[in-house]
This record gives sequence, C-alpha cells and structure tokens, in this order.
Amino acid sequence: MGKEKALKKAGIEVVRKLSEIEINKIAINISDEICSSFPEYNINKTDLFNSLSKINMFLANFKDNSAAKYYYKDDSIYFKEDIDFENLNTPALHECLHFIQSIKNKKGKLLRLGLYDLTKFRTTGLAINEAAVQLMASYATLSKTDTVKYYGMELITDSPNYYPIECTLVKQMTYFTGTYPLFHSTLYSNDIFKNTFIMKSDEKTYEQIITNLDLIVEYEEALHKENLYLSYIEYNNKSSSIKVANSQRAIENLKKDIKELTLKTQELILTSCAYSELELVRDNQTASLFKEKLYNFKNLLIQADGYSFYNDFYCNMMEKLDVKRELIKKYGTLNCFTDIKENVSLIETRKEPLNLFKVTIEKLKKLFHINQEQTENQIETGKK
Repeated sequence: MGKEKALKKAGIEVVRKLSEIEINKIAINISDEICSSFPEYNINKTDLFNSLSKINMFLANFKDNSAAKYYYKDDSIYFKEDIDFENLNTPALHECLHFIQSIKNKKGKLLRLGLYDLTKFRTTGLAINEAAVQLMASYATLSKTDTVKYYGMELITDSPNYYPIECTLVKQMTYFTGTYPLFHSTLYSNDIFKNTFIMKSDEKTYEQIITNLDLIVEYEEALHKENLYLSYIEYNNKSSSIKVANSQRAIENLKKDIKELTLKTQELILTSCAYSELELVRDNQTASLFKEKLYNFKNLLIQADGYSFYNDFYCNMMEKLDVKRELIKKYGTLNCFTDIKENVSLIETRKEPLNLFKVTIEKLKKLFHINQEQTENQIETGKK
C-alpha cells in the first residue's frame, strides 16, 4: 500500500509539509514543555530538540476531527491546520510524546510504544499507554481537572474529552504506586510501572486491569461507530424504524457494558491494592496511615447512582483494621507475614532512573535471601 493510500486509510489528508522554521518552533516548545515539567527524568533538552527537529511534520485534515496524530509507519506528526506554533495544546504534545516513546527495530518495525508492547503473541497495553501519555500531556500543559458524566457515571478527570475514563482508572493505579514509575515507563518503554504495580497487588490483577482497559477502548470505538450509523439511518428517510430501534438498543447495551466494566476495574484496583497495604500495617502509625489513604481514595472514585461498593468496602476494611489494632495493642509491633512484601516494594519517591533500577535489584536479592533462609529453616526443622 502506498503512503497516500495508507494515510487516507488512517483518516489523514495532508495539506502541506511544515517548513524548517515551523518544525523548529514546535521542537523548541515541546522540548521546553517536557523537560521543565518532568525534570526528574533527566531528559537532555538538546538531544530531544535535535530528534524532534529532524522528523517530518505536516498540516492535515482528519476525518475524526483530531487535533494531531503521530503516524509511526513514516515517523511523521500531523497537525490540524489551525495549530498555534507558539502555544501547543495537549493533543499536540500527546502525539509528540508518542514519537519520543516509540522503539523500532532496524527494519523500522514498531516494537514498543511506552507501556504498549507489540513483541508478545498477545499484544495488550494500548489503552493504558494512551491514558499515561494523556496524563503526562495534561500535567505538562497544566490542564485543570474537571467533573464529567459519561454513561451514567460521574468522574473527576485530568482529561475531560480524551480518554477520560481510562485516565481516571490509571490515576487510581498511580495512587498506590506514585506517578514516577508510570511516567518512567511511558517515556522509556520499560516495565518499571508494571513491576511496581504488581508488587502493590499481583500479576494476575495487573494483567486483568490492562485487558479491561483495552476492552473499554474497544467498546467506546464500537459505540462511536454505532452513533454514526444511527445518525445516518435517521437522516435517511427510507430507513425503517426497526433499524433505528436496533441501533438504539445496541448503543444502550454498549453504554451499559462500558459502565459495568469501568466499575469492575475500579473495584479490582481498589481491593487488590488495599488488601496489600493492609498486610503492611504493623503498628499504630501505619494503621492510621492506611485508614487515611483508604479514605482519601474517594477523591478519585468513579460514582454512579445506587453504587455503594466503596462505602461497603471501606466499612469492611475498617473492621479488619480494628482486628489488627487489637493485635498491636496486645502484642506490640507486628512483624509476621509482612517482611517480604515490604522489603521488595519499590520506593515511589525515587527520582533518579538508574537508582530506581538499583533499588529494584537489591530488593529482589533481599527477597531471594529471605526465601533461601526460610527454606533452610524448614529443612532444619524437618531434620529435627
């Protein structure tokens, strides 16, 4: 397929190529935005500018009314005609971040895009990567959070118009991991965030959340197409009322599916991480911190009419916390069953990427040492 046909299929109609001066303006602005917004990632501004200034950039029209698009097949970025080169918006920064995070082999095949790994037999992670990139772009452009309503749900999001549900769910995940691992994996296309979240929950939970996020995006895309189809058949006077009714029913079912899967994913994030955090409660101070953290999760909660899961879960966890408090009161600091998990949990306040890797390796070594000691003790006990 020729480039022109490929772009047309992607919904991109090229208007003109940007001049060197225009590209340099964009490269300067993007480099300044990213480096000033995320200084802890040690990004070299000069290197970033040089990379951005050498790629092809175009003005274009988009069938889906996008503001910008990164097309990985030709490593080009396409911007809407009315772009302001001096004040780039969030979508423009979003697409430039996609270029930064892309990893290809020598033949130009895309291998990884942040948290989206294309090297596996079953590729997952497209949705979480889009949400992570959008969160970074929103932070860099100082976008304000807003309360919005979608599909019978009310949520507070950093991105009201672009992946709002996915951004809110991913932000819930970072409530337990910190944003540093997420943005590190977004920029450098690694598994730091994945491993950190798994340590805060478990691998099965992480994989299920990623699968759910991808499925939510699929439902939303299907919903968009169904809405377009409904508009078409309603506009066409020859269309039957049966087609209209079937389309309306399909739309309502998709909205219901999105709502149910969103709330299910939220519950999975909360329960897995909260139980993990409860295990680490060992004295009155950590008990108070756990209670405060679980209570403040409500500020990120996706709400719906008649939805009482969070309140019920909070009460249940407070009962479990009271049991722990009684044990603390009776026996003092609790050490059993918590040493291993606490020793291998990543420190989300770390700033240096290299140090983060070192911390991970050292703690995995400590975990191996603990397991080895336990095995030796069990052998000795058996001998006796």
